[in-house]
Formats: sequence, C-alpha cells, structure tokens
Amino acid sequence: MPTLQGKAHTCLVKGHSLLDSTRLLYDLQQVSDIAQSISGNLDADAIAQQVTNALVARFDCVFSRIWLVQPDRTALRLVASAGLYTHIDGDFAQIPMGAYKVGKIAQNRVPFLSNHLPEESWVKDRQWALDNKIRGFAGYPLMVGDRTLGVLATFSNNAFAPEFLEVLQVLCMTLTVALDTALQVQKSVTPESVGAIPSLSDQIATILKSTRLTLVGTERRLKASLSCSFLRAAEMLDSLACNYCRLTYTPTTVSLDAFAPLPTRTNQSSADFLGRTQNDEAKPLDMPQFSDLKFLVSYLGGTLQVQPVMEGQAYQLLMELPDVVDRSGLKIRIQSRYESLTHTLTHLAYRAGLVVSQPTDTEALLLTDNPTSLSTTLPAVWINYDSRAIPEEARAVIDLKITPEQLRETVTQAAQGKIPPSATTEEQRFSKREQQVMQLLAEGLRDRNIAQQLFISESTVKFHINNSLAKLNAKNRYQGVYQAAIRGWI
Repeated sequence: MPTLQGKAHTCLVKGHSLLDSTRLLYDLQQVSDIAQSISGNLDADAIAQQVTNALVARFDCVFSRIWLVQPDRTALRLVASAGLYTHIDGDFAQIPMGAYKVGKIAQNRVPFLSNHLPEESWVKDRQWALDNKIRGFAGYPLMVGDRTLGVLATFSNNAFAPEFLEVLQVLCMTLTVALDTALQVQKSVTPESVGAIPSLSDQIATILKSTRLTLVGTERRLKASLSCSFLRAAEMLDSLACNYCRLTYTPTTVSLDAFAPLPTRTNQSSADFLGRTQNDEAKPLDMPQFSDLKFLVSYLGGTLQVQPVMEGQAYQLLMELPDVVDRSGLKIRIQSRYESLTHTLTHLAYRAGLVVSQPTDTEALLLTDNPTSLSTTLPAVWINYDSRAIPEEARAVIDLKITPEQLRETVTQAAQGKIPPSATTEEQRFSKREQQVMQLLAEGLRDRNIAQQLFISESTVKFHINNSLAKLNAKNRYQGVYQAAIRGWI
C-alpha cells in the first residue's frame, strides 16, 4: 500500500521499511468494525461522532475531532469530538477556511503528520500540548474527487506507528464515502422519502455524471466496507470521464465494469504509455490514483484491474468483491511470519466467507506457520509451504494452493473438532525452462527479450508462461509472478 505524502511521514517511516503485518491486520479489522457500525447511518454528525469515539476507544488516541465544511465553503464546523474534550462549542467550533492547521489542511488538501507536536511552530497553545503530554498529531482532509468535505484530526501521547498511519488513511477513505452519502441524502430528503435508504446502484448513478449506470442481477444490501469501495471507485471513474459503467450482482460476488478514455499524454506515444511494442502484450496501466482502492479491495478478498483496451485509446476497470450471503460466522485469526502470506490468506478468507478476527481472539481458529504460536489446548491449522515437519499440535494442514472452498471446508471441520483430510497436494512445480522464463518475467523482461536471452521463439515463451499460470491457478501474468514468488518457485 503506498505511503502518505509529506516530509513528516517520510521521517516517521525512515528505518521502518517493513510494516508489522500482524499489527496492520489487527488495525484493519478495527476499521472494518467501525465501517460496520456506521452502515446504513444517514446522519453525518452521528457518523462523525461514532468515528471519533472509535479512534479514542480502539486506537492509541487521546483526543479526536472532525470538522465539516460549511455549505458556503468559507469555514469548517466542528461536528464531533471525543477523548479529552467532548464539547463542540469551544474556541474551535468554527474555523475559517485556511486558518490554523485544520483550516489549512482543508484548503490545501494535504495531510499533515507530526510526532513532535509541542515543537511545531503553528501550535496555538504549546503549553496545552505539554501539559497533556501530546506528542503525535495526524490531520487528514476528507476528499471526494476535488471537493473537501471536512478534516479529521487525532492526537496521541505517543508517536504514531507507521502501521496506524496506513490504517488511518483507509479509515478516512471509508469515512469520506459514508459522510458524502449521508450529506447527499440529507439534502434530498423529503417527508415522503424519510426512512428510505438509497440502494448502491442509486448512489453510484448519482455520482456518475458522464454516463448512465447499467444494473445486472438482483440488487441486495451489502456490508458497509463493500459499498464504500464501490462508491469510491465510482468517484474516481467520474473524475476520469467514464463513458460506460455496469454493476453486476451474482449470488456470491458484486462487480463493477467500466470504460473511460485514456488520459492524454504529451510527447509520449500510446505504445510508450502502455509499456509495449507491436510484438508485446500491453501491461496494466500505472494509475496511482487507484492504489489505495486496490489495497482495500484486495484486503476484502476482491480484485481490481485497470488495463488498456481499443489499441490504447481507452482503459477498462474491472473490480470484483466477494459477497457470500450465507455466512456461518466462522472466525479465524492469521499469524504468519511473512506479511505477503498473511495478506494472501486474508484475501482467501474473505472469498471463503470467513470472518477474519483479531490476532488476540482465542475463540477464533488459528492459521499459522509459526510453531511458537501453537497451543495444545487451542485448535490450529498449519500452513505448510516448505520442508519443515508438521507440528503435532496442528489439527489440520493446508498449503498455498488451497482454494477458498477448500479453506472454508477445512476451517469448518477443524472448528468442529473433526480431523479433516489434509488440504495439501503434491506440488506440481515448474520445469527448469518454466522457472527460467518466469524468473526473467519477474525481472521485467518482455516476451521478445526473454526469447532472445534463452534462444527460443516468442511463441515458446508464451507456451511456458501459460503452462506456469495453469500450475499456479493464476488469472494473469502478474498474479503468476506474485504466486511463484511467495511459493519460492522463483
């Protein structure tokens, strides 16, 4: 997930190149819980208060506030406050746009982070910060396209950890969509429409101004985290002049399919922008504005692809999220030695309709590759991917080729105290030539360059790549390289 901009954040993460994956997933689960708590709430002030309360109750924050921009856009109104102060009628109840740090964040739309608040020159009351031992400060603009809805500010007695800053960014994205939906509904509410909650398709149709939305399938109520993801995608598509959009419901998934013209690039040919030549396949587009959304979608077990179409004249967005309606409430917790493996299993768990619980939740079934996490009294599933012996404490074993359906079945039986058959299978590893081809593909070489280096034809290169993708059960080359890397095949 890309880090936030700004010198403050750069200083914070310097020396911390790897985030704590366990902490990150724990905090993301907290964000998911917060999203559920505001699901269906169409009162903007109430949503803001719930989020500020949650920041103080669930995270290492002693004070949290949210301001919303007034309709005339000349000032911000304090609508929620939790922690040290809960009143919203004090000195900062109204802040002119551009005044103080909060007003500047709203005006300039730039997040500000500091772990040395008393030393900041802009602090109005430095003694207050010292007396209350305030050290960390994070201020985020709540943005919808090019509009600023408000500002979230939170304070801590300790330095904000890099993991929390990443999670706060995801929380602000979810909060912004929820607030914007509530504010739009409040504007359009009539006595006849009181109590009516707009469907996801209605909300997306309202956001899209450049095209009409097509709805396929029977619409149903989604979890807040899913709805927020689709609404955020719609906002991005509208800002990019989307000219086709389709929302599709199946019994187990919800997807968004959209087309938009390719952004114009001066002094750069279409082929250069797509990173291809006439003999090479087009690569997925590098569009940084989708990076945060891609992380959130992946965390929720879905996929997001942005790829060129029509010979580089347009791009297509394909976004799909699992929505397993008949959930049994099966809970798991994941403790792995590797962040990439934790992320992969979280992705699979959501696709399987499982609830990913907190690492400290001992009532949830444990999935782990760390023998020190095992207990003789608590059930656990061992993640097997190398030559290590399977611990006796493991109730079941899975490998990295397990499908969402197999994972759900294994967890169900293990949670019931049954000994399920091992979900591992004999690995059908790469041949020597397949390994060579995939290794060069992972290094960024194109088909033509791989063929030249290995003295084979391009068609042979494509043949080996397709065989490799089949063994990995990967949908495309990029998934293939990722799966091959985490399995240790390249």
